[in-house]
Amino acid sequence: MMVNEGIRAREVRLIDQNGEQLGIKTKFEALEIAARVNLDVVLVAPNAKPPVARIMDYGKFRFEQQKKEKEMRKNQKVINVKEVRLSPTIDEHDFNTKLRNARKFLEKGDKVKASIRFKGRAITHKEIGQRVLDRFSSECSDLSTIEQAPKMDGRSMFLVLAPKNDK
Repeated sequence: MMVNEGIRAREVRLIDQNGEQLGIKTKFEALEIAARVNLDVVLVAPNAKPPVARIMDYGKFRFEQQKKEKEMRKNQKVINVKEVRLSPTIDEHDFNTKLRNARKFLEKGDKVKASIRFKGRAITHKEIGQRVLDRFSSECSDLSTIEQAPKMDGRSMFLVLAPKNDK
């Protein structure tokens, strides 16, 4: 934000503290008018022809802006991506344990990345890994939606599940 002497434009369209237009004034006239009421001249639309400046208390304005930003950050929800690693030859009990962990992450509101790492010659049977991931996504379907379908990336296959919105 350009304030007082930091304003480079020779002429500005001036708006007073009550929101009324004072017309086009030189920078020095605007500074004099603001000095009379102990306020600052702040450039609010620098790209306009001529630039638009407003007479206001800049310190109070900045405080209000910081307060709004802080409120926005407080209401913002951070979404983490948790990873669950499976194998193409995973057994029933291990699968259920991984599934239980994934469901817990989804209930908390985190995304889940389920990945399968193919070792050795297992990569020749990608369809086995595909079936495991399909089963995994169908078991979590009540809590999640598939954000990214199963996809190969090097020697691993992964899918991303996002929690369903209950709004």
